[in-house]
Amino acid sequence: MKLYSTQNKDLRVSFKDAVFNSLPADKGLYMPEVIPQLDPMFIRNIQQYSLEEIAFTVAHALIGQDIPADDLKKIIKDAINFDAPVRFLSKDTAVLELFHGPSYAFKDFGARFMSRVMGYFSQSDDKLLDVLVATSGDTGGAVALGFLGVEGTRVTILYPKGKVSEVQEQQLTTNGQNIRALEVDGTFDDCQALVKKAFNDAELNRELRLTSANSINIARLIPQTFYYFYAYAQLKAQGINQVVFSVPSGNFGNIGAGLLAFKMGLPVEKFVAATNVNDTVPRFLSSGQYQPKPSVQTLANAMDVGDPSNWVRILDLFDQDLEALKKVVTSYTYDDEATKAAMKQLYLEYQYVACPHTAIAWLASQAYLGEHPGQYASVFLSTAHPCKFPDAIDADVFEKVKLPEGAETLSGKEKLAKELPVDYDLFKAYLLENN
Repeated sequence: MKLYSTQNKDLRVSFKDAVFNSLPADKGLYMPEVIPQLDPMFIRNIQQYSLEEIAFTVAHALIGQDIPADDLKKIIKDAINFDAPVRFLSKDTAVLELFHGPSYAFKDFGARFMSRVMGYFSQSDDKLLDVLVATSGDTGGAVALGFLGVEGTRVTILYPKGKVSEVQEQQLTTNGQNIRALEVDGTFDDCQALVKKAFNDAELNRELRLTSANSINIARLIPQTFYYFYAYAQLKAQGINQVVFSVPSGNFGNIGAGLLAFKMGLPVEKFVAATNVNDTVPRFLSSGQYQPKPSVQTLANAMDVGDPSNWVRILDLFDQDLEALKKVVTSYTYDDEATKAAMKQLYLEYQYVACPHTAIAWLASQAYLGEHPGQYASVFLSTAHPCKFPDAIDADVFEKVKLPEGAETLSGKEKLAKELPVDYDLFKAYLLENN
């Protein structure tokens, strides 16, 4: 597998180099040189395959011989060891539940796969691998649990103070061992900017072997394609051949993975980017002008991103052709009031308790269905377990939430986090002094 930078298509690096370097020096993002087309017979008969089998087929098509088939199968078997079921709420609306992994969020797919890939490539290396990650909510917990105890790695997680839920904070600050947490007095965009600057700091990169665990890393993006194919397999098993995916979108890695799956041959009628009031992309789709703005805090905190990193990948998938992109992607935006009402309505109508991100995706799926009735299923993605959002969900609804195994033990653990202002020099000093 060869990859280029979205800023320089003449650049070519190996999959291993892209995984470890994360971000090209020119500040682009890595993309596959060639997007493979899956065998149409595989797609036609996809309902016959398990999630593990689908994941291997997709990953092997992308990665090729960079990881031998037998080793790749072992990585997938270890990393993707939980389900992603599709549940129908009505005859034309279903939810794809992506919170059945250890951190109760969809990011377990990317974090666990990436940690195993990095561990695999690091077996013959002596130098410690320093993983830097910024989180707006769920990434931190998924990365922490994905890398916890992985030999040869050390993880530093930056999260915005007061802008993640209690459960999210507990998941990323109570681990110890090779996991460190920095509580940044700023926004997610500030955290992300600190991480990006570190990757482009020559002195820091001479001293440390840095890599990223954010969705800017190609090893995070690849495994997120798995559940789109698997969702389609579940639909096909019920005789449904057309689907619209409604995706909660913040940094746009999740929907970017879906679009990569689409380019590999997954039949999708439409992708709906469901956002909160951080609406940089919806405004771009409407006006053609990309104008990022500072992020605004909302109930759906994992989507509080004002300048989504992965948008450049999506544009690259469509060769910068906005009209071609708009044929596949549409978008809807909702504020906190609409989000709270949707969470309530989902429970009253379907007895389904959803997190804020999931509720926004449901709203967008219903809006699209209303405007485009057709013979297809609208599948909205549930990206996090509702137990992570006690302050966002009405108390009378939240009391119906059944805690997943292990969640009740988090509150008793000691918080291990260092406070940090938005100051790159202090962040750099912390990394060097604690090397």
